[in-house]
Amino acid sequence: MSVNQGFDAGIREAEPMIVDDTPDTAGEIVRPRLGADSLVWKFYGDSRGILGFQRLAGTENCIEQLGQAVLDHSVIFSDFLGRAKRTGPPVMKTVYSTEPEKWGRTVRDFHRDIKGTISDGSRYHALNPELFYWAHATFVDQVLYITDTFIRRLTYAEKVQIFEESKVWYQLYGVSDRGQPQTYEEFVAYWEDMLNRFVPHKTIVYATGYIRQGLPRPKKIPAPVWNVLSAPLNAFIRTVIVGTLPQQMRDVCDLEWNDKKEKNFQRFAAFMRAINPLVNRLPLKYLYVPWAYEAWEKVGIDPRPLHNKPAA
Repeated sequence: MSVNQGFDAGIREAEPMIVDDTPDTAGEIVRPRLGADSLVWKFYGDSRGILGFQRLAGTENCIEQLGQAVLDHSVIFSDFLGRAKRTGPPVMKTVYSTEPEKWGRTVRDFHRDIKGTISDGSRYHALNPELFYWAHATFVDQVLYITDTFIRRLTYAEKVQIFEESKVWYQLYGVSDRGQPQTYEEFVAYWEDMLNRFVPHKTIVYATGYIRQGLPRPKKIPAPVWNVLSAPLNAFIRTVIVGTLPQQMRDVCDLEWNDKKEKNFQRFAAFMRAINPLVNRLPLKYLYVPWAYEAWEKVGIDPRPLHNKPAA
């Protein structure tokens, strides 16, 4: 039986399923939150996560309903960086702030009016449990993938722990967990099933155009100079950034990949893992993004010595 049995029917309901506290029960609820003892705190806000930015944004929008939602309601086509700056911090604060539930609900409420139709005429709603969980799953994958690829290898037990922590993380949004797998094994099966649902939606094809065509030239840089400067940047993107992507995403986005690129990518990833002990000596403000850095400072814990080696 597929872990995603009922996914298609559920997502086509296109109805928000919000979980809110009522005045009668609010005082009895134990508020979930993640903390300094969690692997998500240790790894999610690591600056090396930038290497997986295209995997995170891309996998999310390869599902037609989300790709269409971005096309219908976002300014990604006119203000890509601005959108990233507006949406990234609230998700970070859901993990790292002292008011995680407040920020989780803020993220949720951004999506209350995100609805429309896709190419076959069926409806979507961003707060439909199946659709909202898929967006969350791409962040869970980000923690698992970036850590295991560029920081250090995770044990099976650590992957299970990160998944279990991700269930607490999801609770903070106040959306039904109907679409959430219950075990790490189910999550892996769920992820593989979702990859096979990818489509070349206009949103993701547009968002990966810089890979196929090369980085756009800044207006202030002369073309001959940019041709020289951009060559190594484009080579890095087409090897390292494309290397992070699932093959299904490369296929729908028409991104070139071959055995030589794969070998080069794996060499780069192995190099990054090898220098992890050196990276962990960096000042905290360089090792973590600002929201994570501020959280560690606030709790008075230096995370650099924590979880550097797999648990025995």
